[in-house]
Amino acid sequence: MKRLHRMMIGAYWGPLLITFMIVLFLFSMQWLWKWVDDLMGKGLPWDVLSKLIAFATSAFVPAVLPLAVLLSSIMTMGGLGERSELTPMRSAGLGLFRILSPLIVFAFATAAFSFYFSNNLLPIANLKFQSLLWDVTRAKPALNLRPGVFFGGLDGFSIRVGGKDDKTGELSDVLIYDHRKPFQANRTVVRAAKGHMLRSTDGHYLVLTLEDGRIYDEQGTGPRSGGNYPLLRGRFQQEEVRMDLSGLAMKRTNEELFKDHYKMLTLGQLGYAEDSLRTQLAHRMSDQDLGLRNTLAPLRKAGPSDYVPNPGHAVALPLPEGPDVRARATDLARNAVAAIDRIRQEREDRMQQIAKFEVEWHRKPMLAFACVVFFFIGAPLGAIVRKGGMGLPAVIAIVFFLVFHILSYSTEQMVKAGSLPAWPGMWISTLVLLPVGFFLTWKAATDSPLFDRDAYARGWSRFRSIFARHAHPPALQ
Repeated sequence: MKRLHRMMIGAYWGPLLITFMIVLFLFSMQWLWKWVDDLMGKGLPWDVLSKLIAFATSAFVPAVLPLAVLLSSIMTMGGLGERSELTPMRSAGLGLFRILSPLIVFAFATAAFSFYFSNNLLPIANLKFQSLLWDVTRAKPALNLRPGVFFGGLDGFSIRVGGKDDKTGELSDVLIYDHRKPFQANRTVVRAAKGHMLRSTDGHYLVLTLEDGRIYDEQGTGPRSGGNYPLLRGRFQQEEVRMDLSGLAMKRTNEELFKDHYKMLTLGQLGYAEDSLRTQLAHRMSDQDLGLRNTLAPLRKAGPSDYVPNPGHAVALPLPEGPDVRARATDLARNAVAAIDRIRQEREDRMQQIAKFEVEWHRKPMLAFACVVFFFIGAPLGAIVRKGGMGLPAVIAIVFFLVFHILSYSTEQMVKAGSLPAWPGMWISTLVLLPVGFFLTWKAATDSPLFDRDAYARGWSRFRSIFARHAHPPALQ
């Protein structure tokens, strides 16, 4: 039996690894196409891009594992059936569960790894990914002077060049607006016929060597408000302008600012945060109820100087008399309605925030359990269809995964909107597929035909005969 176990595991882990890498690559490419516009033109080093892609890819591991388990299970058992290797095993008296026992252990180990990854490793990866993505998307574009286009990425300068030689670095028709001083706008203008652009040895400064140029400097000490100002004009044969490039460098944000996000927390931290949010909501609702009651005179609690025949009960305080009583009552009613709308919106926002923590808490064990459910769908289905490779198994796996993904996404949105509780809302997708796994496992274990139309016709005929016998009992003699 040990040799059989080694053979089954050897036939299983290869397709599992291959399908896992392929699906993970597809998910990563989908993310990359989404963010490619924010990453292009930033001059990011390869190590930053590699870290960003690696952290983003790690977020898809728990979602990819169920699909990889499903596809590899169908491929493994279907390949064994296609090569007629299952038939001698069954002829030797081995039941389906005995044949699948090493793969069942492997599937549960995969589910345990999925849960451990989601609960312990993924929060760290999400924290580093979100902080790095925040810095990358807010980094200024790399210095790239295009002819005829103003570049304003340098602090205090706007540059436009008429032409640029990429080989020699020579620039022509250089126009520079210097607005480093406050309220200066475009008062200082430098224009040169040609120039050269070089970086300093430490890379912190851009040195522009300009030739045959003019400088225009409108003298003024504050914002323009009309009037005449002296204009200083000058001419130079050669001038050097140093520009600070520190503003183009990507600045790292402290990761502690992102650590309280629900995607950065473990299962225990999510439960603690959820309890804290519910406690805060209860206190806030109590304060809002008290404040709303105090805006209405009939429900207002009496003050210390008021006579209260029954302490602790609401009393009707005297209303002001005069012609403006109705106007004041209308204003109070309008203010109360507006306050109720604000309170309702605030409570909805707080409940949606709590729902996000609940969704993340249930997502971790749900995706791990989905690995087991998909195994008990894929393995018996492969034994029934007896087709290996990436053809029919891939089609079947995609159909089941689409059903799972659509149900999972829909119910998750309903949970976040408050239409469904987190339990069983987050588990509907797996609970719907669980009976399918039981049915396919039973059909494969009993060698029952799954795609035999005659077998279903015979079963339907027996059902109709039973129904007809109960509907029309034989007459008594």
